[in-house]
Amino acid sequence: MNVSVQRNGNEATLKITAPAATVNAGYKKAVTKIADQVKIPGFRKGKAPRNIIEMQFGPEAIKQEAFEIVANEAYSKALDQEKLIPVSDPKVTNSTFEENKDMEVELTVTLKPEPELGEYKGLSVDKEEVNITDEDVEEATKELLSRGAKMVNCPDDTVIEKGDFAVIDFAGSVDGKAFDGGEGKGYPLEVGSNSFIPGFEDQLIGLKKGDSTDVKVTFPEEYFVAELAGKEAVFEVNVHEVKRKELPELNDEFVEKNTEFKTVAELKETYKKRMQEGAERDAVIVRDKALIDTAVANAKFDVPAIMIEDRISQMIEEMKLSLETRKMTLEMYMQYTGMDMAKLREQQRVAAEENVKTDLVLDAIAKAENLQLTNEDIDAEVNNIAAQHGASPKDVADIIKNNGSTGLLFANILRRKSARIIIDNAK
Repeated sequence: MNVSVQRNGNEATLKITAPAATVNAGYKKAVTKIADQVKIPGFRKGKAPRNIIEMQFGPEAIKQEAFEIVANEAYSKALDQEKLIPVSDPKVTNSTFEENKDMEVELTVTLKPEPELGEYKGLSVDKEEVNITDEDVEEATKELLSRGAKMVNCPDDTVIEKGDFAVIDFAGSVDGKAFDGGEGKGYPLEVGSNSFIPGFEDQLIGLKKGDSTDVKVTFPEEYFVAELAGKEAVFEVNVHEVKRKELPELNDEFVEKNTEFKTVAELKETYKKRMQEGAERDAVIVRDKALIDTAVANAKFDVPAIMIEDRISQMIEEMKLSLETRKMTLEMYMQYTGMDMAKLREQQRVAAEENVKTDLVLDAIAKAENLQLTNEDIDAEVNNIAAQHGASPKDVADIIKNNGSTGLLFANILRRKSARIIIDNAK
């Protein structure tokens, strides 16, 4: 078999020649394969001779099957021989294929890019300095107190402020006509929660019990009910009650009853320590990502569109599985957000391209550094996945093997090793 490769960026044209003997062997395999798949009266399955199969299905069926067998085998060998990694299916642009003659086939394929690496060691980025203040701790304790808060009715002359609950009746209309879902009675709306249409809650601030008003809003352009999207609406609103959260006093008795601590001082000290440690971890994550992003930006390469499209499809499939764990379908999500599949794919595009670029650069660093996998690396990764999903390492290993995901597992381990090289060698 002879192979010639002509590259133009990430696109490649392969010209493959296979001898007549290989073509003839392909015809024999094709006859056997078709005979095994069909049942012909008078013959046991797989035993019908070639002339009978040609009478039943025509010589072109055998030729097509033979071509696929020979061409696929030749293509696989060509990739191995030339050490090419395709990211798209090949397209046959020209071919000569006849029994007792050499095969000549020309096909095009998109190849995985090989980034020209720039600097990825000795990089320097600013790391945010974090300092948790007493005010930050006070905010955290307010969240604790809010769990024990009581909702109390406010005096009749209390005006609504952000954070209050307004018990309201409302009736909405568009162009003077009521619409489904636009009416409610005795609805407890937390002002400032942004749970209603943008602008609705702000117009309740300053009102008090017994007040009525017309709230004028515009539905978002991507509202999940298509016939309301972008429309102006008027809601007649009546305020029945104003309620406000009454927080309990933060004292040692409350702390001992509702937390693992004995005193307010102990709670605040531990809160501050934990918040500082968490903020510092977050700062490290941000810094590490900035270092990797810098290494990616320093590399030179073009990303094939097919790789971005494939990554978008993968991300949407992951989104679908995540939604299903919450008893929701992808179709329900799109209806709620007012998106169709085209808009959803476009929404994922920037992140998909960033992910693909990062993976390609990390793969190139692994190759440049000659990084190797060890059994310890693989066991640690499987154990980590098992711990995340509450499964046994053996079950995870079996699933990875059965799903054909071993290559992805290895790639992810090497990419993390590449990332550590960037991070550990940073200034």
